[in-house]
Amino acid sequence: MKITQIEEFVTAVPHIPSIEKSRPGHYLEQPISLIKVHTDKGIYGVGEGGRGGSLASLEAEWIGLDPMQVNLGDKGGAMIMALYDIVGKALGVPAWKLMGSKHWDKVPVGWWSPPLEPREFAAMAEEGVKRGFKTHKLKARPWNIVETVRLMTKAAGPDYGIIVDPNFTFGDLSTSLRLAESLEPYNIEAFEDPFQYLPGWHQYRDFRRHTRIRLAPHLGDPQMVLSAIRAEAADCFNLGGSVESAQTCAGMAAAAGMPVWLQVVGLGLGVSGAYGTHVHATIPNATIPSDSLHFTRENDLIGGALTPVDGFVSVPDAPGLGVELDMEAMEKYRVG
Repeated sequence: MKITQIEEFVTAVPHIPSIEKSRPGHYLEQPISLIKVHTDKGIYGVGEGGRGGSLASLEAEWIGLDPMQVNLGDKGGAMIMALYDIVGKALGVPAWKLMGSKHWDKVPVGWWSPPLEPREFAAMAEEGVKRGFKTHKLKARPWNIVETVRLMTKAAGPDYGIIVDPNFTFGDLSTSLRLAESLEPYNIEAFEDPFQYLPGWHQYRDFRRHTRIRLAPHLGDPQMVLSAIRAEAADCFNLGGSVESAQTCAGMAAAAGMPVWLQVVGLGLGVSGAYGTHVHATIPNATIPSDSLHFTRENDLIGGALTPVDGFVSVPDAPGLGVELDMEAMEKYRVG
């Protein structure tokens, strides 16, 4: 089998209204490239990633290669997704079977919010409950996080789980501990990256010693995960990277008795959502809802095939990724 052609479709799909209003037109600044990779056997695969403009380099690297001879596990990106799709179809097996053993028939996913005002966060929490989600990750800021969580809990109820992700904006250990103390009465499932890592992880270890709130570094490098475990600087992890690195990192966390969640795609569309779902299915300790957020777009471009139900996405069992591009919808949102 040989790769003969790569088609590229650059798309711009708005987010759902509750997210879009906070960042109007942002999707136009970050278009998403979808590809369709053809072979001489009539089998094609679909992939997603990047902002387009790299078709010539993809063709130079991949045209003429045999998908069956590529090591898929140690790479990521649109071509790797498409090759998992092709190889799975050629062998008649779902992509997860090429990645490892299946541990989940359906995988947990969480609701998500960008930085908002507290009342807007609360409205999104109420929306999340109506959509069946049990956990809500939010992009937090130190000046309003306590009021935000109070209003979210009032809107969604005390059992609604909240993952606080400041993207390091809590700044330092003392601020993070002060905020954690204020948030301890609520159902906070984790603090993700409250402040910058420092060599030795000393401050992350100190944080864990002074609060019951779980601490979750967002990592994709196995050496970093190992160092955090050795330093007793984490309770769980948000993991990214290739299939191989995600599985390696998750395996180390499992050996240390820690759960993980995955962000191998994030704010993508349905093709990357399918890929992330297959990866998730192979990781037994990925018990925390993932950041696979294809459902936060007004159209996932796969016909809603992986729409969450009660906070779970069913793992496809059809060959390959198990989804197809909705070409009519894709043309509607195509910008290049």
